[in-house]
Amino acid sequence: MKIISNGNFTAWFRILLWAVGIVIAASSYFFFTGLVMFIGVVIGMLVLATGTYAERASLLHIKPFDNSYEKARRSYEAKDSDQSKP
Repeated sequence: MKIISNGNFTAWFRILLWAVGIVIAASSYFFFTGLVMFIGVVIGMLVLATGTYAERASLLHIKPFDNSYEKARRSYEAKDSDQSKP
């Protein structure tokens, strides 16, 4: 089972992140008190935000989890080393 496909999370994993984030935040709010509740709600919101971010990136055809920047960085290093030679 793949989690990342074409530079983004797969659809089932984005929905899973979204649902798990809501469950963590809601259960922390209803079952805990004080600092534990606050930490649980914050963690739930972070998981929910990650799923939402990936979903919006998918709608806009952006690849946030792609490693193409590494390929670009390597290509610039090769050009820089060629120019520095006398």
